[in-house]
Amino acid sequence: MAQGLVTERTISASLAAEAAAAAVEACASRGYRVAATVVDRSGVVRAVLRADGAGPHTVPSSRAKAYTAATMRTGTSQILETVRTNPGAARLPDIEGFLVVGGGMPIRAGDEVVGAIGVGGAPGGHLDDQCAEAGIARIRERLN
Repeated sequence: MAQGLVTERTISASLAAEAAAAAVEACASRGYRVAATVVDRSGVVRAVLRADGAGPHTVPSSRAKAYTAATMRTGTSQILETVRTNPGAARLPDIEGFLVVGGGMPIRAGDEVVGAIGVGGAPGGHLDDQCAEAGIARIRERLN
């Protein structure tokens, strides 16, 4: 049964840039030099910001975390836990473009994933998660 055209919502460039900036600021306030990447619902990059002094590896790691969170529709810390505890998920990290460590979170408008944010460079995935959440919190009220 063909549906014809499908309408999908995705994060705007301006909200993506604001979320990335808020995530980088949140980490900077804690002394971490990170990069933040925001992707649309399909995993295509909308915004990237690398803090002054952040390592060059932080850009591709933040992008891969965002891509993973967007395409799996869940946070990368949750995916990591699934990989650790479910033998059937053990090969997920082998998917091209995936990075299964903390720091990637989907961005939702209600229950719909409209993008994702990835943060790389803090000393631990749980800290990257906190900065990613700060990025989402900055734009949350404008996601509906």
